[in-house]
Amino acid sequence: MKKVTTNNYMKDRLYPRVVSVVSEILAEKDVVTPIEVFVRLDLLKPSMVEDWRFHRIPSLEKVIQCNLSKASRILRVLRLHCLARGLKPSLTEYRKWGKGCKFPLRFSKFGDPNLEAAYSTHYLSSRLANAKGSQVEARQQGPNGAESP
Repeated sequence: MKKVTTNNYMKDRLYPRVVSVVSEILAEKDVVTPIEVFVRLDLLKPSMVEDWRFHRIPSLEKVIQCNLSKASRILRVLRLHCLARGLKPSLTEYRKWGKGCKFPLRFSKFGDPNLEAAYSTHYLSSRLANAKGSQVEARQQGPNGAESP
C-alpha cells in the first residue's frame, strides 16, 4: 500500500466510502468529525464512544474495529477530502464527561501528537466557519464596536 498523498488520495480504496459518509453528514449538519465518520463506517460503536467520553476506556483506538494503519489511512483521506471540499479545519479538545476532573481524553494509546490532532480536528462548512469567525470578532470588540485591549 502506498502512502496517501494529495496526489493519490482519490485513488485510495477507502476514498469512495469516506466521500459518501462526509456527504451524508454534511446533508444533516455543518460539521464533520472523525469520530462520526468512524461510527458511520461501522468501525466504532456509539456505546464505545460514550464509554471513552466517560473514561471507561483509556483510548479510542483501543475500540476501533479495524487495524490502526487503516484508521490512519481513513483519517488522512478524510482530511484531504474535507480540505478539497473547502471545509475549514478546527482543532477541538475532547474532555472527560461526568463527575470529577475534566481532563483531556486520549485518542491513541501513546498520545502521539500528530494522531491526536488528526482525530480531534473537526471540519466546518463555510457557513459555520463564517458564523464562528463573526462570534470571535464580536468577542474581540467592546460593547460599542471598539477593539478591546
